[in-house]
Amino acid sequence: MKTTRLLLLTTCMSAVLMHTARAADTVHRTTPATPATPATPAQGKTTTTRTAKADTAASVRATQAESIIVLGAGAARETQTLSHTALQQTTPGTSPLKALSKLPGVMFTSSDPLGSYEWSQQIIIRGFDQSRLGFTMDGIPLGNLAYGNDNGLSIGRALQTENNGAATLAQGAGAVGVAASNDLGGALEFTSIDPTAKFGADVAGTVGSYGTWRTFARVNTGTMKGGGRLYVSYDYQDANKWKGDGIQQQQQANAKYIQPLGKHVKLTLFGDYSQRAENDYQDLSQQMIATKGYNVDNITGNYPLAQQIGRAYQNGTAMPAGIANQDQSYYNSAGLRQDILGYGKIDFNITDRLKGFVTVYGHTNTGEGVWVTPYTPTPEALGGGALSTRTTEYDIHREGVLSSLSYNIGHHTIEGGFWFENNNFEQARRFYPLSAAKYTGSSVHWFRNDAFDTQWQGNYNTKTYQFHIQDTWQITPKLKLNYGFKSLVVDNIGQSLPGNYMGTPTTNAYASGSITSANGFLPQIGANYRFNRNHEVFADFSRNMAAFDNSATGATSPFATTVAGYAAIKNKIHPEMSYSEEIGYRFHNKRIQASITGYYVEFEDRLLSITQGVGIQGNPSVLTNVGGVTARGIDTAFNYRFADNWSLYASYSYNDSVYDDNLTSGGVTYSTKGKSVVAMPRNLANVQVSYDDGTIWGNFQMQYQGRRTYTYTNDQWVKPNDIFNLNLGYRFHSRNWALRGVDAQINVTNLFDKRYVATVGSNGFEVSDPKGTFQTLQAGAPRMVFFTLRKHF
Repeated sequence: MKTTRLLLLTTCMSAVLMHTARAADTVHRTTPATPATPATPAQGKTTTTRTAKADTAASVRATQAESIIVLGAGAARETQTLSHTALQQTTPGTSPLKALSKLPGVMFTSSDPLGSYEWSQQIIIRGFDQSRLGFTMDGIPLGNLAYGNDNGLSIGRALQTENNGAATLAQGAGAVGVAASNDLGGALEFTSIDPTAKFGADVAGTVGSYGTWRTFARVNTGTMKGGGRLYVSYDYQDANKWKGDGIQQQQQANAKYIQPLGKHVKLTLFGDYSQRAENDYQDLSQQMIATKGYNVDNITGNYPLAQQIGRAYQNGTAMPAGIANQDQSYYNSAGLRQDILGYGKIDFNITDRLKGFVTVYGHTNTGEGVWVTPYTPTPEALGGGALSTRTTEYDIHREGVLSSLSYNIGHHTIEGGFWFENNNFEQARRFYPLSAAKYTGSSVHWFRNDAFDTQWQGNYNTKTYQFHIQDTWQITPKLKLNYGFKSLVVDNIGQSLPGNYMGTPTTNAYASGSITSANGFLPQIGANYRFNRNHEVFADFSRNMAAFDNSATGATSPFATTVAGYAAIKNKIHPEMSYSEEIGYRFHNKRIQASITGYYVEFEDRLLSITQGVGIQGNPSVLTNVGGVTARGIDTAFNYRFADNWSLYASYSYNDSVYDDNLTSGGVTYSTKGKSVVAMPRNLANVQVSYDDGTIWGNFQMQYQGRRTYTYTNDQWVKPNDIFNLNLGYRFHSRNWALRGVDAQINVTNLFDKRYVATVGSNGFEVSDPKGTFQTLQAGAPRMVFFTLRKHF
C-alpha cells in the first residue's frame, strides 16, 4: 500500500470548476463528472475525536459540496468557475490569474514563479489584454489591472490568496451587471470566502527557492452572540529575485464580518490592507537573449559601473566593456504599492419573489514606480552624479455604490441595477538626486520629498455611471433566453499642473481638458437549449464599449500627450467598441464533461498609444484610432474521470486575431493589415493528470503557448514554450492533536527547468524591430520548489 501511494504522488487531480446554473433554471442537473478534491485545512471543520477513517470520509464529503465541476452548465455563454480548493493547490501567494490560465482561451504570463510580479503580469483572452477585460472582487471593480493602475488594484493586493473563493471567467462577455467600464473581451469575477460558523484558527508557513518564505494566520470567531461571524487574517511574504539583486515583498491583512439583521436582511463588511515592494527584472531584447542569455539583469550592487554607463551616454564616449548601450542594464528599479480597500453590503429579501443588494465601497492607493536613470543626471549643485532616481508617483481615492434588484414572476427573472464611482487620481513624474560616489538609501522606500525636478504632474477625475436591466426567461423546461442591456457614461477631466525644477516653476507639456465616453445601449442576448440531461447548446451576442483611460501614462488616455497633441485628437478619437458572437455545445455525464465554443469578434476604433523613445524616458505618447481587429477561434475543454480518484483535464484554444487596417505613424504607413495581434498566440493548450484519495493528492500539468509577436508588422516572434508543473500534497488524519488538521504540500514550477520568454510587451510594443533590439521581453523563472505546512485548529 505504501509503495502504491508513493507512486501515486507523481500524479495529480484537475482543479477546474464549472459554473452551476442559476436558480431560475429549473432543468435537472447531473452529478459532476470530476471527483471531489478535499479541501485544505484552511476552511475545514473543527475536528473532534474520531477515527482516522471517519475523519477522511468526512473530509471528502465536505469537499464534494464545494468542488462541483460544471463547464457553465445552463449558462447562455462560455463560462467556467475555478473553486477555492483548486486555488489553494497552488503555491501560497500565487496570483489567481495564474491559476485561471488552465482555462480555455486564457493566456497568462509572468517572469516570477507565483505570477504576482506586477510589471510582468500579462493576461490576454481571445486577443484582448487586461486593459480591455473586466475584473471584480465580490462585485467591487478592480479596474483595468494595468501596472500603473489609475482606477483600481490587482486581485493579489485586494485579497489574500488563502481567502480566495470561487473565481468565474466569462471569455466572451461578462454579465451586463459587471462593474467594469472596459470589458470588451470578457470578465473575471473573484470572490472572498465567508467566515465559518465554528470557531477555528489556521496557520501556515511556506519556504522555497531563492529565499522565499511566507507566513499566514487566520482566526474565525464562529457564530457569535447575535449571529455575527468574523475572520481576521494576516500574511507576510518575502523572496529574493531569482536573478540579480532585489526583493519581492508583501504584507497583507483581511477581515470579513457577516451579520444577519432579522430574517430578511444580511450585512457584510470587508476590509483589506496591502503593502507591496518589488524590485524589477530587466527587460530583455531578442538580441540580448541571443548574445548574452536570459540572466542579464539590473546591475544593482555595481554603482561605479552604473556611473560609468551614465557618463559614457551623456558625453558620447565609449561604453564600458561588455555594455552595448545605456539601456542594456539599469542600476535598479522597483515598484511600491500601498492599498486600503473596504466595502459594506446589505443583502435583502423583501418577499420570496423580490430581492436585491446595495454595496458601498472605498479604495485608497499610494503607488510609486522607481527607475535609476542615466537619461537625467543629478545637477552639480546636488552632487553631480551621472544618474538620478526617476519616479512615477500616484494616489487613488475612489468611492462608489453598487445596487441590484430582481423580481421573479412566472417564468421570468427580471433584474436591474446601477453602479456609480467617483475616482480622483493624482500623478507626477519626479527626479531625486544621487551621489556620484556611492548609492545611499534604497530603491524600495518612498521618494516623496526633496525632488530636484517635477517634470510633470496632474489631477484626474473620473465619474462612472452604469445602468443595466435584464430578463431571464425560462420559455420551456429545455429552452432559456437571457436578454438585456447596459448604459454606460464615463466623464473624464484631466488637469495638468505646473512643474518645478530646482525651485523654479516650469511648464507642464501634458494636456488638460475633459472628454466623455458614452453609449446608452450596449445589448446582450443569449440562449441555452438542453436536449436532455447530457447535451446542451448555447449562443450569445454582446456589444461593449471601453471608456478612455484617465492619466498621464494610460495606454488609451487622451491626456497622455502634449497640449498640441490633445487639441488634434479631442474631437476625432472614439471609445473602443467590440461585438462578440459565440455558439457552443456542452456534454456532461457522471464521468465526462466537455465543451466546445466557436466565436467571432469585431473590435472597432482600436486606440493605439505610440510612445516616443524607450520607456525609462517617459516621453508623451500619441493616441489615435487605428482601425479594427477581427478575431475568430474555438475554445475546447474536456474533463474525464477515468478511474476512482483519477481524472484527466485538457483544454485547447485556437485564436486567429488580426488587424483589419494598415497603421500610419509619423506620416509613414506600415503594412499591418492581416497581421497577427501582438502578444496573443494562436495556439494554447493545457493537459493535467490528477489524483486524490482524500489523503494523498497531486497533479501534473503541462501548459503550451504558441509563438507570439511583439511588433505590429510581425517582423519579430518569440518561440513557443511548453512548461510543466507538479503539485503534491498529504493530509493527515489522526487522533493525535499535533497531527490532526495538518496538511503538507510541495509545489514545483517549471519542473524541467526550461529557459523561455515569459512576458511579451512588458515595455510596450513596437511597429517594427528589424534588429531585435527593443527591450520588452521578460525571461521566465527557472525551476523552483516550495514546501508548505498548514494546520487547522
